[in-house]
Amino acid sequence: MKMIAPEKYQDLSPREAIAYQKELRALINLQELDQPIRYIAGADISFNKYEETVYAGIVILTYPDLILVEEATAISSTTFPYVSGLLAFREIPALLEAFKKLKQLPDVMVLDGQGIAHERRLGIATHFGLLTDIPSIGSAKSRLHGLYKEPGSKPFDKTPLLSKQETVGFAFRSKAKCKPIFVSPGHKISLDQSVEIIKNCITKYRIPEPTRLAHLLVNRIRIEDKVKVERPQTAV
Repeated sequence: MKMIAPEKYQDLSPREAIAYQKELRALINLQELDQPIRYIAGADISFNKYEETVYAGIVILTYPDLILVEEATAISSTTFPYVSGLLAFREIPALLEAFKKLKQLPDVMVLDGQGIAHERRLGIATHFGLLTDIPSIGSAKSRLHGLYKEPGSKPFDKTPLLSKQETVGFAFRSKAKCKPIFVSPGHKISLDQSVEIIKNCITKYRIPEPTRLAHLLVNRIRIEDKVKVERPQTAV
């Protein structure tokens, strides 16, 4: 199949983007990762769905001790519309800009969003993993696709997230008395490994540390950019 350059995504119609997702699906690899993990990345995106500016942030942490070693950011723009299930076409070009700035490549990436827990199995984590050839995991704060039973109330309780009887991820209780998060493999990693790695990334917060730090990073650059734009010009 012919790969579409991410900078051309904004030229696609939603129908063309859906057709491309169906083609990419054939490339997904969910075999177990058999190499050691020394560095893990967290990635997040921030944007207003009515605006064209997209803020991307990636953090690199040691694993499993989760010490921050690097940050990379990018501010990009897109005209691709805000459509549920197609957000990767808005987000990936900016994320790739940030990714190309990294000095230390990760062994695994955790993205704030879905992996294969997606109607066409092409959430942001899967799509990004296919483009970068980096093992990837989706860790989402809410469900996009699939059915599940509420997991038990204890930390690390989980239940399968099902799509037509196929397990595409897990509803995962990261903290007691908190809503579950939704973990699914993206690419080049297995279902069970995905949830085990996320379990190792839970500290005192509901969401895993890699995506939590990436979220703080993109919020920071978004605020800084807004202040820069709004600051009045100094008179000469």
